[in-house]
Amino acid sequence: MTKNKKKSDRLVNLGLVGILVLGLAILGYPTFADWWNSYHQSRAVASYVSAVANLDPAEYDAIIAEAEAYNTRMAETGVQWTMTDAQKAEYNAVLDITGSGIMGYIDIPKANIKLPIYHGTDESVLQVAVGHLEGSSLPVGGESSHCVVTGHRGLPSARLFTDIDRLTKGDTFTLTILNRTYTYEVYDQTIVEPTDLSNLTIEAGKDLVTLVTCTPYGVNSHRLLVHARRIENPLGVANVNADAIQLQPVYVAPLVATPMLFILLVILLISTRKKKSTRERVTEYIEESMDDMNEGGISHGD
Repeated sequence: MTKNKKKSDRLVNLGLVGILVLGLAILGYPTFADWWNSYHQSRAVASYVSAVANLDPAEYDAIIAEAEAYNTRMAETGVQWTMTDAQKAEYNAVLDITGSGIMGYIDIPKANIKLPIYHGTDESVLQVAVGHLEGSSLPVGGESSHCVVTGHRGLPSARLFTDIDRLTKGDTFTLTILNRTYTYEVYDQTIVEPTDLSNLTIEAGKDLVTLVTCTPYGVNSHRLLVHARRIENPLGVANVNADAIQLQPVYVAPLVATPMLFILLVILLISTRKKKSTRERVTEYIEESMDDMNEGGISHGD
């Protein structure tokens, strides 16, 4: 076999390995990206819990009272979806104890969701977490309040609110703000146009939360609203230990299997190449021997 042939075979093998690596990367990206975002979301929640634990007990009531006063003023003046710069500055300062914009976190057991809630709905927030809709009531409950929490679904890098369509009447979720947990029970779902805000207004005497995401899945032409009302915290409800970061089997299996599959395929390629090289050496030896015999003039039957 010529040197050019050997070089060509090496290039083909390298090309196959490259295609394999690219294919594995494409297949593994959604799982890895979702795990990576979930990890950082959990760390964000853990950092928030730690910051809350370091507050002076007297500060809890003062911060919550400030947020409740904000909601009371909003109930009296009505929802203002468009804010002035001064109003935005006031809004961004309330409940922001870490300086990162996190005001608390939401836990939806049925959809396996636990995410930090940030002030506002900028795209930089919605790519990695969920946001509190500016102009809606803050998530500290109270009569005549309506808090709106919004998140993306179907992102290749994070699941976020992808599964909130699974919530049905009677399902519950919690909002944890500072050292307090607020429980809400789902009572309805509606689908509206993106510009329809009529279902997000404050209703006198009611303590409501609405979760918002895009729908239909992958089309995103409308908005899915999951409506919930405040209920008493069930016995045993406690804040989740955010330091206990657990990975679902659906994440762990691909993460473990992908590198193992890659290693096995590389070993197979190397093993196949070694066997091929051995055959090539034997073939070359036979060919050289035959050439030597012909050059030496050995004839048969003399």
